Amino acid sequence: MSTLRSQSRWCPLEQQLLQKRNSRENWDRFIPNRSAMDFDYAFYMLTHQGSSTRKGKENPPRYGEGYRKLLAEAMNMNRSRILAFKNKTPPRVELFPSNFSSDKHTESNPPKARRRYISQSADRTLDAPDLMDDYYLNLLDWGSSNVLAIALANTVYLWDATDDSTWELATFEDERGPVTSINWAIDGRQIAIGLNNSEVELWDTTASSHVITLRGCHRSRVGSLAWNNHILTTGGMDGRIVNNDVRIGSHIVVETYRGHEQEVCGLKWSASGQQLASGGNDNLLHIWDNRSYSRTQWLHRLQDHTAAVKALAWCPFQRNLLASGGGGNDDRCIKFWNTHTGACLNSVDTGSQVCALLWNMNERELLSAHGFTQNQLTLWKYPSLFRIAELTGHTSTVLSMAQSPNGCTVASAAHETLKLWNVFGDPKEVKPAPKDDPEPFAHLNRIR
Repeated sequence: MSTLRSQSRWCPLEQQLLQKRNSRENWDRFIPNRSAMDFDYAFYMLTHQGSSTRKGKENPPRYGEGYRKLLAEAMNMNRSRILAFKNKTPPRVELFPSNFSSDKHTESNPPKARRRYISQSADRTLDAPDLMDDYYLNLLDWGSSNVLAIALANTVYLWDATDDSTWELATFEDERGPVTSINWAIDGRQIAIGLNNSEVELWDTTASSHVITLRGCHRSRVGSLAWNNHILTTGGMDGRIVNNDVRIGSHIVVETYRGHEQEVCGLKWSASGQQLASGGNDNLLHIWDNRSYSRTQWLHRLQDHTAAVKALAWCPFQRNLLASGGGGNDDRCIKFWNTHTGACLNSVDTGSQVCALLWNMNERELLSAHGFTQNQLTLWKYPSLFRIAELTGHTSTVLSMAQSPNGCTVASAAHETLKLWNVFGDPKEVKPAPKDDPEPFAHLNRIR
């Protein structure tokens, strides 16, 4: 009877132990938790389990809390919190209260970059009396020495943007004038001046002296000029394009390009100096390549424009990308070309005559100058062609544009007015020019 009583008495304890053992069966490993151990119960189970008849000193009395503490200290059992935090991780301290900002998602949605402010009015307006109102002429250019040149009738004037000084460079007789084109050399010292009598003169602006006169290249006025190192390219009303080597006293005609049937009103060399873009009053756009087998044969003849092509601009951040603009009410489009393949990449109808184009050297933006009906400057985001801003202020066709050496200020010329716009940002805030994105196999004309 006593044996049965003892078994029935301790049966719940055995069941409790079995439950603890079963609860650990699904664990991948056993990690003891000494702080949760009951040493009295463990001692009892070690000395009494499996024997219900043990008596006397084999059944020691239950020890109290003092004995448990002494035993834990003697056996070095007080290290139950090794590699464990003593307390919970302290809450994150906010430097600013949550209601300090109206934006509750500042961390997940960081603030967007601040948009550049673009003034809708010109920074400066200068008088330009006797500026010829002729769409086909190129009468404005800004040199690398920060000197702006403008042709007014028979005279070329220079304006130094550094000290705001102005002086007259050259005046020509009526038999030779008026001046029909001007273009700075890369060094910012020499300037080429095209005349109505088909002649071209080179002047040294530092000494205000005449250097050389180019004769016999054209049969009528020279309306467009472009430099490629020591090569001066001239475009005339006779449709010819002539490359002149001006390193010696008497110039040498290097090449003559024949592809236009009417006046050449736009000329631009690429930054690499390997490709030349020419636009004419015959609505044609030609791409000439120095690396082709026949240097005087065009690489591409592009006929998508339906009006005169004067506005040309090579992209500064993507090789072989050219923007061209069509004049007149029949075209009014800006087209973007891959000059390696001759493909038209995109086209946008601006709604008015396109007279000039300039790329932003610090951002992916394009500025266009227009004529009838709004006579405005339009800033486009590339390649989305989103209209960022429209600058109004001219009362007649914006004939020409020129860009300062730092790429931030733009000069626009209209009827007897010259305006300066800070459209491309402040020099202290502009970003470095994006790296060139070369086309694959761009250095090859053909793949055999």
